[in-house]
Amino acid sequence: MSAVVPTRVQAGADVRPAGKAPRRPVYTVIGILILAFMLFPLYWMVNVSLQPAGNAVATPWFPFDFSLRGYTTAISEQGRNLVTSLLISLGAVVFSLLIATPAAYAMAHFKLGRWATVVLFGILVTQMVPGIVVANALYSAYSDLGLLNTLPGLILADSAAGIPFSIILMRAFMGSIPASIVEAAYVDGAGHVRAFFSIVLPMSRNALITAGLFTFLFAWGDFLFALTLTTTADLRPITLGLYTYVGSFVADWSPIMATAVLSSLPAIALLVLAQRYVAAGVTGGAVKS
Repeated sequence: MSAVVPTRVQAGADVRPAGKAPRRPVYTVIGILILAFMLFPLYWMVNVSLQPAGNAVATPWFPFDFSLRGYTTAISEQGRNLVTSLLISLGAVVFSLLIATPAAYAMAHFKLGRWATVVLFGILVTQMVPGIVVANALYSAYSDLGLLNTLPGLILADSAAGIPFSIILMRAFMGSIPASIVEAAYVDGAGHVRAFFSIVLPMSRNALITAGLFTFLFAWGDFLFALTLTTTADLRPITLGLYTYVGSFVADWSPIMATAVLSSLPAIALLVLAQRYVAAGVTGGAVKS
């Protein structure tokens, strides 16, 4: 029998797990270049917002001589619009979740038969309707109901996009919850309402956060409903305020870019804080137990 002589691994040798391809620096460089190309508009927006002069064409590549004049002007002239957008977005999140959460629970755990498919198909159809069609229909209805230029009117309009999406997302997530868990709550004497609040809602935290986040982003970035359903400057979201701002102050780009930066901060902050919940909420209903 021949003895097996162990080979000595040389110092500094590149030892990798079997089947794992070596990293190539060229791929890393390409990825960095693509990322830099995609983030360049964001950098340029911040750069122009910090310039003391408002000419975007003559802006240097780096803000060495920066100024906060653009931000002070933006806050003083667009601060009210930022607060309006915040109220509309938070109201749309609350209203959408109040409607979509019990609807998704009913579709996921109640025996609705064919009606569940019909309702789900109707929800999907609403997602295909062009926004301008919905906006025109809402304008006629709002004019009769006196909801034009009102905060509840804009909240209700922005919820039209958040509710269907939230129902579809949370129905898939709640459907992945094992039926035995809900049935055990029924055996212990809990009804549908108690099982919903005590069992399903705590387990659906990731889906709730994901649905709320996307609804907030829908409402925060809305321009079509804001343009159609508001006719005065008394109630104006930041998207519409920025649109009118460009027409009024096109010669001075620092306040415009500062307003754009301020309007981007809530969305960026929420995405950073809730990214792990979003990943879990989106993939939670992919595999059914």
